[in-house]
Amino acid sequence: MTIAVTTPTGNVGSRVARLLVQAGERPRLLVRDAAKLPADLRPHVEVAEGDLLDEAFVTDAVRGVDALFWASPESFGSPDPLADMVRMGANAAVAVRAAGVARVLQISSVGAERRKGAGLIDGLARNERQLAETGADVLTLRCGYFFTNLVGMLDEMRAGSLTTTWPLDRRFAWVDPRDVGEVAAARLLAGWSGSGVAAVHGPVDLSWGEVAAIVSAATGREIEARTITDGELRDLLLSAGLSEAAVAGIVGMTAGVRDDFTPEQQRDARTTTPTTLASWAFGTLRPCLADEV
Repeated sequence: MTIAVTTPTGNVGSRVARLLVQAGERPRLLVRDAAKLPADLRPHVEVAEGDLLDEAFVTDAVRGVDALFWASPESFGSPDPLADMVRMGANAAVAVRAAGVARVLQISSVGAERRKGAGLIDGLARNERQLAETGADVLTLRCGYFFTNLVGMLDEMRAGSLTTTWPLDRRFAWVDPRDVGEVAAARLLAGWSGSGVAAVHGPVDLSWGEVAAIVSAATGREIEARTITDGELRDLLLSAGLSEAAVAGIVGMTAGVRDDFTPEQQRDARTTTPTTLASWAFGTLRPCLADEV
């Protein structure tokens, strides 16, 4: 079985690639910069170097594969990240049809079931439709909020706060991307027939207030969650140099699943994964902040 893996240096894709190798497979890794792949992994994989925005590259890279792991990479620095996501999804769909790929596992997000009105998540919703229309057996994993998003908030934590536009007591799914990678690798190795949607919701729903308390205990720092408005978030992102389109996508993403929204896939034994935020924060955030405590 030949499995192609996109984003093999990302938080999810890197875990998928390594687990496939450990299972005895030789995956084909679609990567923009092959130099970023771990040196110990390279002898055990095929490498296709190129850009997912290049239709010809994607089509050539998936020829002869039995299954494709597809994740649209984040491109917040792009002038129009949403347009990039849609274009990459279109390229994936063309490639799957041209190469006759039998199965596709796509990484999506909680909120994609809204189809419209959730900022950058709308791009994932569009990707879901693009891949569904190929005729392949498509398994979509709609994931909760990644723990790793907190890494981008280190400066805030150094200042003693975590800011959000959500109510501080509103709970939602938080998940370790490594756990997402493990679910994805297991499904790719087991195979499946037909198409469907599953969820990866992490161990427990958490509010931002609870997240701040957990991170405080794990890092030894006093960190308080505080709410800001959508307008304040927009101003912060623009001041950081993001484009108007990128800012609209990010603000819309948080606002679109904030009010009157319930995930289509409910939490149960199939959607719950083991890694806690406390253990992840102790292992990942604490070392980043340890020299400043």
